[in-house]
Amino acid sequence: MLFAAAVTGMMTIAPASASLPDPVLPAVATAQTDAGNPPASQATPPTQASPSQPADSTPPAADAQADIVVTGRDGPPPGDPLEKINAKSFEAVQSVDKAVVEPIAKGYNKGLPRPVRKGLRNFFTNLGEPVVAVAYLVQFKPGKAFETAGRFGINTTLGVAGLVDVAKRKPFNLPYRPNGLANTLGYYGIGPGPYMYLPIIGPTTLRDVIGDTVDNLIVPFAIGKPFTKPAYVIPATILQQLGERAAFDERIQEIRTEDHPYAIYRELYLGQRKAEIEALHGRVTMDVVPVYGPGLRVPDDKPKAAETPEAK
Repeated sequence: MLFAAAVTGMMTIAPASASLPDPVLPAVATAQTDAGNPPASQATPPTQASPSQPADSTPPAADAQADIVVTGRDGPPPGDPLEKINAKSFEAVQSVDKAVVEPIAKGYNKGLPRPVRKGLRNFFTNLGEPVVAVAYLVQFKPGKAFETAGRFGINTTLGVAGLVDVAKRKPFNLPYRPNGLANTLGYYGIGPGPYMYLPIIGPTTLRDVIGDTVDNLIVPFAIGKPFTKPAYVIPATILQQLGERAAFDERIQEIRTEDHPYAIYRELYLGQRKAEIEALHGRVTMDVVPVYGPGLRVPDDKPKAAETPEAK
C-alpha cells in the first residue's frame, strides 16, 4: 500500500554511509582537432611584414586555437527515462509520508516491543517462502529450492507459524534468500526495463512490477481462503508495509538529509536488485539484504565454493 512507497523493494546494496553523486553530469569541454588537417598555426601562410605588423609578429590567438566542442548529457540518467515524472512522484509520496505515514511508523516502533515487530516481519517473510522455492526450481537450482522448502517447514512448525526464524539458527543454518519471478526473469537475461517511482508501489522497474504482481497472486491462488478475503488482505498488507517502513525509519531520515534523496533511493534500489541477480549467478554473495540495510559482500577474486551459496 502507500507505506511501500517509502521502503519497497529489495533495493545494494550500497553501505548505509554511502553518499551518491549528483546523477546529472556537468558539461565537459574538450579540445578537438581535425585529424585530416594540420593545426591552424601551420595551415595559415606566412604574411608579409607591414608598417603596422612586424615580420615576426604572431597570428591572432583565434587563428592558433583548435575548435572547442562542449559536450554533456542533457537527458535523464541511463535506466531512468522517466526521471522528471518519477521525481515529482517521489516528492509527492515523501510529502504524504512525512505528514501521515512517518508519525504512524514512529508510534508503531514505540508502541510495539522489538520482538513483536520482528516476529510480524518474520511471519510475512515466511508466507513468501513457497514462491521463493518455486523460483529456484524454475532456475534449475534444486538444492536451493529444497533448502527454502525446509526453511518454510521448520519456521512454520518450530517457529510458531513463522513468527520466529528458527531455520537460520544452528543446527539448521538456512538463511533467507530473496527470490521470485522478477529475479528469474533477470537470471535469464531479461533487463529491468525503465525505473519507476510509483505512488503506491514505490521504487520499482517494469520487470519488477510484472514479477511482483504474479508473486503476490501465487499464495492466494494456491491456498484460497483466508488469503483471498479483503478482511485479511487489506489489514495484512497495511501491517506488512507499515512494519517495513518502521524498520528503516532512521535510514529514511538520513537519506532525506542528503542533497539528492531521489537519486539515492534510485541507486539503492537498482543496486540491490542487480546484486540479487548477480548472487543467483554466484558472482557475489548475499545475506538478507533489504533495500536500506547492509549485507552485500563482494567475494575475493577466487572465492571458496562455500562463499557463493547461490551458485548451486
